[in-house]
Amino acid sequence: MHEDALKIGNYTLPNRLFLAPMAGVTDRPFRQLCRTLGAGMAVSEMITANKSLWASKKSLLRANHEGEPEPRSVQIAGADPQMMAEAARHNVDQGAHIIDINMGCPAKKVCNVMAGSALLQNEKLVADIVEAVVNAVNVPVTLKIRTGWDRHNRNGIRIAKLAENAGIQALAVHGRTREDAYKGEAEYDTIASIKAAISIPVIANGDIDSPEKAAQVLEYTGADGLMIGRAAQGNPWIFREIQHFLDHRELLPQPAHDEIRKVLIAHLHTLYDFYGEYSGVRMARKHIAWYSKGLRNGNAFRQQINLLEHSEQQLAYTEQFFAQLTEQDFIAA
Repeated sequence: MHEDALKIGNYTLPNRLFLAPMAGVTDRPFRQLCRTLGAGMAVSEMITANKSLWASKKSLLRANHEGEPEPRSVQIAGADPQMMAEAARHNVDQGAHIIDINMGCPAKKVCNVMAGSALLQNEKLVADIVEAVVNAVNVPVTLKIRTGWDRHNRNGIRIAKLAENAGIQALAVHGRTREDAYKGEAEYDTIASIKAAISIPVIANGDIDSPEKAAQVLEYTGADGLMIGRAAQGNPWIFREIQHFLDHRELLPQPAHDEIRKVLIAHLHTLYDFYGEYSGVRMARKHIAWYSKGLRNGNAFRQQINLLEHSEQQLAYTEQFFAQLTEQDFIAA
C-alpha cells in the first residue's frame, strides 16, 4: 500500500493508477492483466442503461467480473435518469462495488443518443442523472467527464461542482472537449482548475503515456490519481513503470523480451478462455497488433495474423515471431 493511496467511499485503492474504461478493450482478461502489473483500479467497459440489451452476449461478458480483485467498478451509460438508476441497481445486484457514470465517451454512436460526453450540453440532465444514480444504490458512484462540449463551452468546473453536490465520490476528467475527440494535446490547465474547485478525488486522464509524463501531470494538475487508456494497449507494464517512477524517481528497465512474450501468450490464452475460440481469436488480433507495434517485420506479421482463424495457429505464429526477435528489437521499438 502506498502512502499516497486513494480512497473511493470505503475502498482504499492500492495506488493512484487507473486503467481507463475502453469499449472493446478493457474486458476482464485485460483488466486482470493490468491489475497484476500495477494498476490500482480497472473500470469495466461501458454497459448500456438500455435494459433490453442486458441479456445480450456482449453485455453479459462486459459484466463478468469473476476472480477480479475488489473493488470492481462497472461503468454505465445512458441519457435517462430512471433507466440509469435501474442500470446502477442491476449492476450492484450483479456484484459491482462501485458504479461509474460515463459522460466522457466522444463516440458518435454514444453521443447520437445523447449519452456519453453529449450530456455535458445539458447541465440540468447531468444533475438529474447523477442524483438518480447516487440515490439508487448504496455503493460509491464515480463520474467520468470531459472538460466540456467544445472549446467555447468548457463547463467542466460547473459539472464537477454539481457532481460533488449530488454525492459523486470521485471524478475522472479527460483533458479534452467532446469536439476534440482524441485530437490535439490534453489540456491539463482545466483539470487543475477542476481539482482546485472541488474536494472529492480528481483523476486526470489524457495523453499519459510515460512515467515522466505521469509525474508531470500529477504535479501540474494536483490530481489525486491518474487514468491511463490508450498507452496501456499492448503495454500493460506501463502501470508498474509509472508507480516505480513515482516512488523512486528512476525508470525501471523495459520488460525483458522473454517477459513480453510470456505475458502476451498468457493474455491470448485468457482471451480464448473468456470469449471462446471464434470470438477469442478475433479479439486477440488487435492486442497482438498492439504488442507487436514498432517491432522488426511487425507489419508482415500482423497481416498474416489477421488471416489465421484458429487459436493454435495464432499462438504458434505469435510464439514463432517473438522467438526470432532480439532484445535489441524491443529497445529500438
